[in-house]
Amino acid sequence: MLRLTKDKILTLTKEYGNAFYLLDSCQFQENFTRLSNEFKKIYGNFNIAYSYKTNYTPKLCKIINDNGGYAEVVSDMEMEIALRVGVHPSRIIYNGPIKNTAKVNSLLLSGGTVNLDSVYELENIISLAEMHPDKTFNVGIRCNFDVGDGVVSRFGVDTESDDFEKILNIFKAYKNIHLINLQCHFAKRNVEFWPARAEGMAKTAHRVAGLLGYMPERIDIGGGIYGNMEDSLKAQFTAKIPEYSEYAKAAATVFKEYFPDEKPELVIEPGSALAGDCMKFVGRVETVKTVRGKTYITMLGSQKNIGMAGINPPMEVISMGKESCEFTDADIVGYTCIEGDVMFKGFNGRLAIGDYLVFSNCGSYSLVMKPPFILPNFPVLDVCGNEVEIIKKQEAFDDIFHTFSF
Repeated sequence: MLRLTKDKILTLTKEYGNAFYLLDSCQFQENFTRLSNEFKKIYGNFNIAYSYKTNYTPKLCKIINDNGGYAEVVSDMEMEIALRVGVHPSRIIYNGPIKNTAKVNSLLLSGGTVNLDSVYELENIISLAEMHPDKTFNVGIRCNFDVGDGVVSRFGVDTESDDFEKILNIFKAYKNIHLINLQCHFAKRNVEFWPARAEGMAKTAHRVAGLLGYMPERIDIGGGIYGNMEDSLKAQFTAKIPEYSEYAKAAATVFKEYFPDEKPELVIEPGSALAGDCMKFVGRVETVKTVRGKTYITMLGSQKNIGMAGINPPMEVISMGKESCEFTDADIVGYTCIEGDVMFKGFNGRLAIGDYLVFSNCGSYSLVMKPPFILPNFPVLDVCGNEVEIIKKQEAFDDIFHTFSF
């Protein structure tokens, strides 16, 4: 990542304004390689399906494709991103509880994979299979079972339900509907639940193979992996933040026991684990005021730009202002008119109007969940190489309002 100095900030702000994201695509590439290698040490037939919803910056999606990973998408919008960055349909896995039927059919006809989230999706799949008896359609099932995390997930089909049996019987009856993979999704990132996740999927795969007469080519055990964090961020979590190697040991070891010949392919769907530490957000301090004994430092930026609520992200002050003051227990707040727009709570240290604040670990969800609320969105600059590359330009009025009727 580019080391930010006063001179570099001056150069960037002169060209791109007083707030922007900095992307380190080299770090993203490194995370992909490191995470893959940790799993492959234990289970060689392994791959990553990148969770587009976490950060669908096209350059990151292209890196995944260039490295042989899958595109895990949950909407037709995300599918279009994958296709535009050159992902072959056979490398696209379409998840999600609600899907565009026309896009589902288009992907299936092109050789892509669609995972059923409920029995209600069967009707369309059957219709497509009957219309095209000469084609084989790659379909998966999202599996839902208890992993002991205390959460009843709303995603997928209960593997002990009649619906699950009904879906399997359809696969058995229609020879051109091929069960290419099983997938699951569980929200908690704690590594202690990963062995149960892996074992549950392995047992389900063997059960399915016994009924259908073949093993699915892929077993996808979902995402939910903590990314790399600075120590100041790790310290705010109640549990220890696991390393990539700990997730690999927890899941891949189980798979090696159940599938010693390393068939099927083991797949995971990381998002934050790859993108979390590859973006920073930079914004300028605009005002400082004290209200009834409480000091507020307002900057050009929003809590939505950093994607964290209730946690203080790693933050660096680049001194640019003329008159710095010492602050104790000050809140750094955003430009929006929302009381809860707090970007850093309880700041202690020196700061001045005109300084720039650099927030790290902003790669997960911040960019994709930031609405054009009050202001258009800020630009994204890749600083991986020697030159600054504009990944996303500063939004203008017309970028937002050209779909409205005035």
